[in-house]
Amino acid sequence: MEKSIFAGKTLMITGGTGSFGNAVLNRFLKTDIGEIRVFSRDEKKQDDMRHEFQAKMPEVAEKIKFYIGDVRDLASVKNAMHGVDYIFHAAALKQVPSCEFFPMEAVKTNVIGTDNVLTAAIDEGVKTVICLSTDKAAYPVNAMGTSKAMMEKVIVAKSRTVDPNKTKICCTRYGNVMCSRGSVIPLWIDQIRQGKPITVTDPTMTRFIMSLDEAVDLVLFAFEHGTSGDILVQKAPACTIETQAKAVMELFDKKNKSEIKVIGIRHGEKMYETLLTNEECANAIDMGNFYRVPCDKRGLNYDKYFKDGDVERNPLTEFNSHNTELLDVEGVKEKLLSLEYIREELAKEEK
Repeated sequence: MEKSIFAGKTLMITGGTGSFGNAVLNRFLKTDIGEIRVFSRDEKKQDDMRHEFQAKMPEVAEKIKFYIGDVRDLASVKNAMHGVDYIFHAAALKQVPSCEFFPMEAVKTNVIGTDNVLTAAIDEGVKTVICLSTDKAAYPVNAMGTSKAMMEKVIVAKSRTVDPNKTKICCTRYGNVMCSRGSVIPLWIDQIRQGKPITVTDPTMTRFIMSLDEAVDLVLFAFEHGTSGDILVQKAPACTIETQAKAVMELFDKKNKSEIKVIGIRHGEKMYETLLTNEECANAIDMGNFYRVPCDKRGLNYDKYFKDGDVERNPLTEFNSHNTELLDVEGVKEKLLSLEYIREELAKEEK
């Protein structure tokens, strides 16, 4: 086996029982990584995960260590962090409607929780922290996006005050992850199987789409190539909600019985999402499949910047789900068929 960047190291994943944590475990557990710590607050999900990986990968399952705690509680985060080399910070409240109704809960987890994780990581000398954000943080209109935008500000501000040679802090921002927990595709598959109409908020709404593997790839790209304070974005394609629904119907509704029922936009939803704002595009660096938005390292002494300004500007003005590559039904089907979840669900259909 080729020696990896994680050889013998300890990786901690906050919110580690979620879709992202599962994807990381599936990717890395069989490598030469030393230990993966799953930090979360739900003992039932941890117990389920423990049994799943003991059954699935018995020879390496002992590399997973489970820690009960909450990112809202600094002491519980610190207790789990002794000896940790790297952190993927995925713990978050991310359902748009629930954050709309309970905005302070979003603040406690997404903003204060992130500050706690970074404070503890800096104190414990963790080498690299990669925080997971969302396209909803760019031009936020809802409580979830606003809390994530503040989270990004906390990340960038912390990166300015810590020695990057001791602790590197980066942020990844990405769109909808297909078939992740709480997402729409599993709901549609259930609706088709129950003979119910597929519920769609607004057919013309566009969303970035990516797989869980691509979400992990983006975090690894930030880990390897990011500079402290960076926000990194993948150049993801997008599609309309109607196109996505039709792709799922063509795969799972062979008898063509399902109908699409438009239910209207939910609390706090946008018609399209933005991955890079106009302002960020001014400084964004094109890295092939990714954009990098470096941290503005200027201090609070603005006087000198009026004397010698910077006039260079990136020609890109905004990167959103309307102006990226828009996939058609066949393109979305191809993307769906690359997902293990979809292949497993289709196999059930054939039994």
